[in-house]
Amino acid sequence: MAKIVESKIIVGLEVGTSKVVALVGELLPDGVVNILGVGSCPAKGIDKGNITDLNAVVTSVQRAIELAESVADCEIISVTLAITGQHIQSWNDSGAAPIADTEVTQEDIDAALHTASSIKMPEGLVVLHRLPQEYAVDQQKNIKNPLGFQGGRLTSNVHLIACHQDWLNNLRQAVERCKLKIDKVIFSGIATSHSVLTEDEKDLGVCLIDFGAGTMEVMVYTNGSLRFSKVIPYAGNRVTDDIAYDLTTSRVEAENIKVKYGSALTPPRQNPEEQFDVMSIDGSVIERCSKTRLSNVTAGRYRELLELVKGELIQLKHDLESKQMKFELIAGIVITGGGAQIKDLKECATDVFGLHVRIGNPLNITGVTHLVEKKPQYSTVLGLLQYEYSSNDESPINDAYSHEGGFLGSLWSGMKKIAKKVGSEF
Repeated sequence: MAKIVESKIIVGLEVGTSKVVALVGELLPDGVVNILGVGSCPAKGIDKGNITDLNAVVTSVQRAIELAESVADCEIISVTLAITGQHIQSWNDSGAAPIADTEVTQEDIDAALHTASSIKMPEGLVVLHRLPQEYAVDQQKNIKNPLGFQGGRLTSNVHLIACHQDWLNNLRQAVERCKLKIDKVIFSGIATSHSVLTEDEKDLGVCLIDFGAGTMEVMVYTNGSLRFSKVIPYAGNRVTDDIAYDLTTSRVEAENIKVKYGSALTPPRQNPEEQFDVMSIDGSVIERCSKTRLSNVTAGRYRELLELVKGELIQLKHDLESKQMKFELIAGIVITGGGAQIKDLKECATDVFGLHVRIGNPLNITGVTHLVEKKPQYSTVLGLLQYEYSSNDESPINDAYSHEGGFLGSLWSGMKKIAKKVGSEF
């Protein structure tokens, strides 16, 4: 009998501070995302993950969905949703359970993980992700998969990520007012990790910085597991605001100038004396500005933001080493997100951290890749699709979603879930 290979159609939705992006893709059996369509529009009514105008967010989401539907020629009825904001909190914890029949079963693992996430949390927080790090069976430690091990007691170490229920409810309401169902809710930093990091980097030790407009998400992996995650409520908009103030121009104009002419070094490495036009706030006056003058604004702010991350890493190193845990970032720093588009950022970050640095673009993609290829601003929304393939995540919130009725994916003309015979086409 011929083997059947199925792909899964998923829609990722990211509601960010500066933009809303919807991406339609097929998740292929090898974890590659076949991009079918993407829609992006400026975000209104949201700041650093916090909704400030529900109607404005609904309008932005509807527009992005409509654009994605037009490109992919489909009707979208449900999405996998990214969430971020300074309300996100995380910590490491452990839990233990007796091994029922001397040999570890999946039920024993589930019990240990449940115990690890049963701690009392601050009011209003709900667990979004429960990510296993390693296990111990009696005195046997650093076990990645304890299934089948013999012993009397199983201990699990986990990384927990929680979000505030009110923030989640507001975001969910905005999406559902667009007549969309929610399949899963995923922390943006987790999604981005799936999109831009390799397994080798996670094993060797790596810090991911997702440089957005309103927030920076910092994720640290060592020995293949997530050890630290944090949302810093300062990011690219700080740079944009500095430019707007210094050049007396609009934020829209300042953002365009930042991306096109800005540099994270001063003076910039290329054409430092090159000049460009700057339009005044009311559009009545056009002045000239040099890239060197602009870099005096952008470089200092970028360095300041990266120094905030460096401070977090120094504290993390101290905390882990106090517990006699090794902390090395052999794979260095990976920077992605819309804020990673500025020139000379790699060189600036290398100087700040003293480590290897690369700019992280989405990996493992095919299809209409010209829409997102070498564009770090699409890392999160692509990671929402790749999360399905490679995650070992336990998510109480998403378990609840799945119990609400098993939401469908996207409804295509002819229900276009692709089925192929290996070696031949139907």
